Amino acid sequence: MTNHYFENQLVKMHYYQFGSGPEAMLCFHGYGMHGKQFRYLEATLGNQYTFYGFDLFFHKETKLINQTVETVKKGISKKELSQLFIDFCAHKSIQDFSVIAYSMGSFYACTLAEEIPERINEIILAAPSSLKPGRLVTFFSANKIGNKLLERLALSDNGMLGLLSLLKRIKVIDQKAYEILYREIATPELRFSFFACASYLRFLKLDVSKFIQQLNQHQIPSVFIFGKRDGSFPAKIGKIIIPQINNAKQLIIDENHDMINADFAKHLAGLLSVKP
Repeated sequence: MTNHYFENQLVKMHYYQFGSGPEAMLCFHGYGMHGKQFRYLEATLGNQYTFYGFDLFFHKETKLINQTVETVKKGISKKELSQLFIDFCAHKSIQDFSVIAYSMGSFYACTLAEEIPERINEIILAAPSSLKPGRLVTFFSANKIGNKLLERLALSDNGMLGLLSLLKRIKVIDQKAYEILYREIATPELRFSFFACASYLRFLKLDVSKFIQQLNQHQIPSVFIFGKRDGSFPAKIGKIIIPQINNAKQLIIDENHDMINADFAKHLAGLLSVKP
């Protein structure tokens, strides 16, 4: 695994490269994670793919060229995000690629499927929160009042911690979700990142009809993976969308939301008909 940077007028993006296969796969991690999250895939699929695991916006080493609150609040469009990865692929001489994404990363993956499906060989979505983000996430990201409230809470010392305790007390989130979220907002830097992700990515809302149409028109094989014990994004969130996709497979594995591990890699290798 090697470390690299790709820089343009928008961002200095850090990524990891691993695997030695002839096919390229772009990897989009979950919230609070980093570009190494899919490193488990190298052991099972590294001879088939070369992986590019990005630190996504407001995570680890990736920084916007202008990372101010004002820039964050402007957001990024689907076309701008797609152009970023078109430019990256040109830089690496990548013509077409596969995509794998987990949770928050599915917003990136689905955007590419909507905007540049002709470049995608296959798409793999694990715990795809983009299929059904939830009312609370939508309120804090897309609703003007909700986003302003989130800004005030995130940039205060105790506002978000108090809100998180309230959400657990009124059972909007369970204990597992509370523990995960608490780790992600424990410091001022992490709270800014939480606000920044919700605000900057708000225009990446899935266009369900376009997503389905593009996958079908371009005959893109699609894999949807859910955790049997995932209370945040269970398999039922895909029950309407997935049956409308012609070349789709669904896999439910015995995991909770935190599912990207060695067993996940073995399941995926089997699904892609590659021997571990």
